[in-house]
Amino acid sequence: MATNGDIDAIRAQLAGRNGDGLWKSLEELSQSPQFPAFLERDLPRLAPLWRAPVNRRDALRLIGASLALSGLAGCGRPPPERILPYVEQPERVVPGKPLFYATSLTHAGYARGALVETHMGRPTKVEGNPAHPASLGATDIFMQAAVLDLYDPDRSPAVRRHGSISTWTVFLAEVADLRARLRRVDGAGLRILTGAHSSPTLAAQLGALSAQFPEARRHVHEPGARDAPRRGARSVFGQAFDTIYRLDRARVIVSLDGDFLAGMPGCLAYARQFADLRRAARIADAGRMSRLYAAEATPTLTGAMADRRIGLPARSIGALAHALAAELGIASPAAAGTLPEAARSWLRDAARDLLANAGAAAVIPGDQQPPAVHALVQRINERLGNTGRAVLHIDTVAAPADRAGTLAELVEDMAAGQVTALVVLDCNPAYTSPLAPELARLLDRLPFSAHFGLYVDETARHCAWHVPARHELESWSDARAYDGTASLVQPLITPLYAGVDRLGFVAALAGELETGAHDILQRYWRTRRGAGGFERWWRSSLERGVIEGSAFAIRSPALRGAVEELPPSPESSAGYELQVRLDPGVWDGRYANNAWLQELPKPLTKLTWDNAAMLAPADAAALGVARGDLLLLKIGDTAVEAPAWPLPGQPRGSIAVHLGYGRTQAGGIGSGRGFDAYPLLAPDGGVPWLREGITVQATGRRMPLATTQHHHDMEGRDLVRRMTLEAFRRDPRQLEQDATAQPPAESLYPPYDYSDNRAWAMVIDLNACIGCSACVVACQAENSSPVVGKHEVLRGHEMHWLRVDRYYEGTADEPRTLFQPVPCMHCEKAPCEYVCPVGATVHDSEGLNVMVYNRCIGTRDCSQNCPYKVRRFNWLDYTYDQERRGTLAALRNPDVSVRSRGVMEKCTYCVQRISAARIDAKKEGRPIGDGEVVTACQGACPTRAIVFGDRNDPGSGVARARANPLNYTLLAELNTRPRTTYLARVRNPGSDAGGASPADGDDGATGDGDADE
Repeated sequence: MATNGDIDAIRAQLAGRNGDGLWKSLEELSQSPQFPAFLERDLPRLAPLWRAPVNRRDALRLIGASLALSGLAGCGRPPPERILPYVEQPERVVPGKPLFYATSLTHAGYARGALVETHMGRPTKVEGNPAHPASLGATDIFMQAAVLDLYDPDRSPAVRRHGSISTWTVFLAEVADLRARLRRVDGAGLRILTGAHSSPTLAAQLGALSAQFPEARRHVHEPGARDAPRRGARSVFGQAFDTIYRLDRARVIVSLDGDFLAGMPGCLAYARQFADLRRAARIADAGRMSRLYAAEATPTLTGAMADRRIGLPARSIGALAHALAAELGIASPAAAGTLPEAARSWLRDAARDLLANAGAAAVIPGDQQPPAVHALVQRINERLGNTGRAVLHIDTVAAPADRAGTLAELVEDMAAGQVTALVVLDCNPAYTSPLAPELARLLDRLPFSAHFGLYVDETARHCAWHVPARHELESWSDARAYDGTASLVQPLITPLYAGVDRLGFVAALAGELETGAHDILQRYWRTRRGAGGFERWWRSSLERGVIEGSAFAIRSPALRGAVEELPPSPESSAGYELQVRLDPGVWDGRYANNAWLQELPKPLTKLTWDNAAMLAPADAAALGVARGDLLLLKIGDTAVEAPAWPLPGQPRGSIAVHLGYGRTQAGGIGSGRGFDAYPLLAPDGGVPWLREGITVQATGRRMPLATTQHHHDMEGRDLVRRMTLEAFRRDPRQLEQDATAQPPAESLYPPYDYSDNRAWAMVIDLNACIGCSACVVACQAENSSPVVGKHEVLRGHEMHWLRVDRYYEGTADEPRTLFQPVPCMHCEKAPCEYVCPVGATVHDSEGLNVMVYNRCIGTRDCSQNCPYKVRRFNWLDYTYDQERRGTLAALRNPDVSVRSRGVMEKCTYCVQRISAARIDAKKEGRPIGDGEVVTACQGACPTRAIVFGDRNDPGSGVARARANPLNYTLLAELNTRPRTTYLARVRNPGSDAGGASPADGDDGATGDGDADE
């Protein structure tokens, strides 16, 4: 048997395997003894089936027992509920008819436009605002999960003083005394610490507060702050700028550890722009697509979508950037350092394509790279003529004020006794910093300290005062998008707790007690807009969700000075390098108490409810560890225990860990999950995200990790079709010529005639799907799918109706990553329907495979007979258990029935949305229009990878997609005839596969940003 690190043996096994060479995990790839060990560890109930075959007597006994127990489960009754009628009907509220309001939701200080669906005054679902430049009608997982944060019963309900319940009035009295003392010394000793924000009104308030107390100082602390890009811009332009991109103008993109599809401000817009030049429709019509080169220090979604990917340690990215500059004639070759041959081949091809597409390309560095790399990339883009076209400069959006200091400076001043009063606003520095222990100790000694936030978190515990914040869906405010576009934040529900608006809290610090947040917001914009016609403008801005003309102007700064020589990367160092990254689910820990995000499988690892230390498979083999083995990571006097996760594509000698876990005061969901990686961060200054000389050793202990990567497997099947662009050009119809893509014509069951009715269908473009999982959370929010917890995920009982499978192809060192969303296929010859003993799963007249929950007795025969494994069984009363926690009952979508224990659940193509559209069309005497029904997953998708509609309408988008030569059916050989089909993944690797440059005859990416749809 091959070990994880035996790459040659793995290649030999792949060459001899049946099927298409796809694999989900290192255990599956190597066929090592660890694979049955995985079953023993994570799916103990299935382990006996793996160890020994089941004879006929045992099989009948197990089936009989399961039928009996499932029947009892199906007889469970839902919990009793009370309903009350309206005494007086509110204006504009029609029972059963949702209302949508435009607002903005911020993430790491930047705004994304949202349209929030409300039922009877309850926000239940977030959609993207098509008019907002940062969302373009799409959402990400954080926007979708915002409604769960709103109803979180662990939110702070009251003002607290030294841990005891107090009142806002008492707090204001103490603030008045504090202000009187501070006026006598011009504010000396007062410090205000905030997270990153882009609110123009808040910035004006903080400026006015500084004018009142000129000796006071402000500090900014944001774990994901974009300091390095701005410092790099300042070194080459003499002024800090934000760099934004127009990727629909770029035929060639080179990413230097820059995860622009998931980790940067504007990632939703970037994902849409990137996909517009790579859609299957464009490939089929024009035979062209853009090309993406990615060099990355740990696998990301951007690297997964790359046509050419290379994995390098983070310390080598700078050398690669300098070598690229040398290839382009910008820097001296001597400064490039030593790179492996694979990286040099990648480098030569990337430089050639950049030169061939000068002015229609973009080089994107990662935010975690040092300022010198950003400065060099600015010069590369300027030399190539990309600046002003695909690469743009604007004034900083979420930047601190000129006088703002760092958290390290604040801690130093506190230790020196220079701080007498500290106000902490929208951040949690007693957790999100390696300086947290020292800060907590100093906070306990301050005469006055106040914390403002949603939760009584780690920082609030050490502050004298805690004031609960209102959620953004309860507040009045404003914020700017990544391009500077301003938008208004408006409340959609009466505050659930005794919280305070952020603007009102800062106004109270300034002594303005009588003015509410709404009036403060209006006053600010009235001074900017003018009094004439203000009310009409205000109403229009609220309805549209965007303040017209507020985007920042594009700047054209001039370069100054010579190219700075980057220090060469070390050939080797004692120990490993450690990369610290923000978690794709809980971010810096602010979303740790959101159960949807905790249970959402992470895009690349499929890990839930935990973080881990990701290391190369060869390094794991050298250390003698497997997934879940505890490692001791040590640097200096700091030591952290973390479970190992061998990750394909992770560079050797490099370990990556995610922040956001190890919380102690997150709430009932987030506390005690995973390990705290903040102590491993470097102190402020230098490169905080990278540490050298980490020592790693196995502890001999293990911890269970809940992962879904082996749940619902369809092994040995041809699942993800893929080809190169050159292969498609040679034979565009090769999928149609594949015998397995054509379902057999013979069938014992006569076909149903849908010609006189609608035939709903879905097509998923694998060229556009980036694996972000926004569709998964959107489905959960729309259909009120329950959270089951880590223990149940370990048993394979997760309840997501939609999953995104991740497959690898190639070697463990340099794999190619593929994503495939898998909802219910809605088969016309559905295997689940034939085996249901009570007719609970049936076909309707429009081709939907629907569930009659009241009939289901929980036999689970349908799940056993489903080849796509898309059915979920409600083993426990998950919903009732969660809704005992108070406000969570208000989260449910009233258009969807709540399933009690003992029934089968699955994707319904959002039948409630189809019904609503059918009713509206019938009332207006017209047919349902194409695009009128948008499923939850389709509406959330940032790249528009999902198309839904009536396939009987030849002009519909779904009919055109099904006619694409890249269209194929999943497991077509089974003759289930699914209504959901896929468009095959196409790569454009270039010279390594004989492909032409994307510039060859390509007129799709133009300077004005127009792109073929």
